Amino acid sequence: MIKVVVVDDQELMRVGFRMVLGAQADIDVVGEAGDGAQAIELASRLRPDVVLMDVRMPVLDGVEATKRIVAAGTARVLVMTTFDLDEYVYAALQGGASGFLLKDTQPDHLVSALRAVASGDAVVSPSVTRRLLDRFVGTGGAPMRDTGELDVLTDREREVLVLIAKGMSNLEIAEALFLSEATVKTHVGRILAKLELRDRVQAVVLAYETGLARPGLG
Repeated sequence: MIKVVVVDDQELMRVGFRMVLGAQADIDVVGEAGDGAQAIELASRLRPDVVLMDVRMPVLDGVEATKRIVAAGTARVLVMTTFDLDEYVYAALQGGASGFLLKDTQPDHLVSALRAVASGDAVVSPSVTRRLLDRFVGTGGAPMRDTGELDVLTDREREVLVLIAKGMSNLEIAEALFLSEATVKTHVGRILAKLELRDRVQAVVLAYETGLARPGLG
């Protein structure tokens, strides 16, 4: 069973999430919280696999709660937001969130995303991620990070990283580069290891911050 804690300051949203997730045979909603402070306490006590985290909440916002939960290693965090261009969400990704979704996401997409995060993968929505990074990383000027960080990658690994930054799945990358999905999976693993990244979300952020990928292109 995938244990989940739902965090949102609106009770109606929590009820909705519980109904969608609770209907799945492999998902158990073990707790609910209305603010970030409660989320941290529940995550520490219940040790869920995933915390479904709202961003804007009283007492303690979802960004700070995400940072503390990830730092403590108590759970992985999937951020939910009403706003697709929200500086708080970008901060949450930098703080260790395993991805983010909009609250109007279709129920089946939410369920599949949560399963992916629980299994150790990350959820990167292509269109939303590009728009988010377009606003908060920018399309011009000097890179925000040293491009020398990428020198450890082979040319093929750089190609794969660019496609990861576009939000493409392993299967989509395999089709684009005429590789097997297993080979792409190996490349992704090596990229994360060489760059000391936790998951694909961190890879996306790094690709944009070093200027390897540019928002709105491709």
